[in-house]
Amino acid sequence: MQEYREALYRMRRGESDRQICRDGVLGRNKLSRLRSIAEQEGWLDPSQPLPSEPALLEAIHARQDAQSPVVVGAVSSVTPFAELIAQWYGQGIQGVAIHAALVRNHGYTGHYSSVRRHLRKLKAKPTTATMILDFAPGDAAQLDFGAGPLVLDAATGTLAKTWFFVMTLCFSRHQYVEFVRDQTVATWLKCHHHALRHFGGVPRRLIIDNPKCAITRAVMEDPEVQRAYAECAEGYGFLVSPCPPADPAKKGRVESGVKYVKRNFLPIREFVDLNDLNRQVEQWVMHEAGQRIHGSTRELPLTLFETERICLQALPARPPEVCTWVRAKVHRDCHIQYEYRLYSVPFQLIDTEVLARFTSNLVDVFTPDQVLVASHVRGARPGARSTLDDHLPPAAQAWKMRTPLYCLEQAAAIGPACLALVIRLFGDRVLDRLRNAQGFLRLAEKFGAARLEAASVLMKDVDVVSVRTARLMLEKGLDQTPVTPPAPSAVYQGKGRFYRARDARQSPLDLQ
Repeated sequence: MQEYREALYRMRRGESDRQICRDGVLGRNKLSRLRSIAEQEGWLDPSQPLPSEPALLEAIHARQDAQSPVVVGAVSSVTPFAELIAQWYGQGIQGVAIHAALVRNHGYTGHYSSVRRHLRKLKAKPTTATMILDFAPGDAAQLDFGAGPLVLDAATGTLAKTWFFVMTLCFSRHQYVEFVRDQTVATWLKCHHHALRHFGGVPRRLIIDNPKCAITRAVMEDPEVQRAYAECAEGYGFLVSPCPPADPAKKGRVESGVKYVKRNFLPIREFVDLNDLNRQVEQWVMHEAGQRIHGSTRELPLTLFETERICLQALPARPPEVCTWVRAKVHRDCHIQYEYRLYSVPFQLIDTEVLARFTSNLVDVFTPDQVLVASHVRGARPGARSTLDDHLPPAAQAWKMRTPLYCLEQAAAIGPACLALVIRLFGDRVLDRLRNAQGFLRLAEKFGAARLEAASVLMKDVDVVSVRTARLMLEKGLDQTPVTPPAPSAVYQGKGRFYRARDARQSPLDLQ
């Protein structure tokens, strides 16, 4: 309308349409129609005031409606099938399949482009109105993860993927950024500790997305918070405020902060390793990002942070411990496994699921009824195993107690013949006879120590060292049968075959 008013003003001054068109105000056709309307309405008289914009617009539209024929809008060839197409589209059927079905079953002769244009209208979502959220100083902070660059892993010598954690204060827009190697619960909680210490206080609410390290059940009605994260929130005194699922616009400040890190910090930088990356980002946050004029507040984030700092809640005297809660199954070896480390649990819980709380130094294991059943020092390396003998079944405990020294002590308590036989078992230079010695001593539990000592005496006399022989003797009662000593003879079986007479000239056969 401003261009039409300017053209009308120059017409009243006597300028021609050619001159007005040459200056680029309006085209010749529009100027011709405007001059015709102005002559009919009497607007070219310099003594009359210029018409208002609504009056000018109404006159132009009235002239166009009077001179232009009524144009009937073209009807799409798919309009008769609109309901059917909408039904198929709701079932997830593709446009090509819809067009083929219309041609095959309904005699449709139109082109696929008509179906495609109709589907585009169905896909179009109406724009909904929103509002700008306002936050008081210290009221809230927003958190999120972003994808970081590849950095060198000193342990493996290869490039490893990274992420960066961002916590942005909603009022001042001051932020904390830290690059990490994973998004586990422990890493998530450590980043919280570092960020809150960086700010020197705790916001009342932390607005987060629904990462698995924080929310175990991401639903609109009743979200479930990770147990370790709930303990962290209680320890620091903040409320967890998860956004609705798939609605990142509810935390737009940190979303913009993540983009700002990607577009302003990461490009055209070189990093040696993860430590160098975090050192550079810390300097960038304090000397560049915090000293810029923010696009929304038009203030320096660090300047506004000085106002917000005094409104933050005080840090607790003793910060909550970083911990991780894990559900684990007790295996038949009486151990649970986490991060390739083994921890023993009472054997009565085999094949059941327990809860384990892992801190930086300790591991506590609870039954589903929250009863503490085991505590261990956390393993320092993969493959480590922590076993308490009290957690093993009685048979296993007894077997572990029966060391060679224990077996010798038990044999000495039974008798000298038994001790001598056990000593000979351990004297074998080829076989490990610990199990044999343990089995031999267990015979005392079934037959008694006195009978085992008597059997040992008999075995010593005949120079036999065999656990099986001792068991058979005790089972048949041979240890209780009196033994008649043999008549004296100069020639004996066994070792007696080496006998020599006193007189070297006398043959042993002559003594018979």
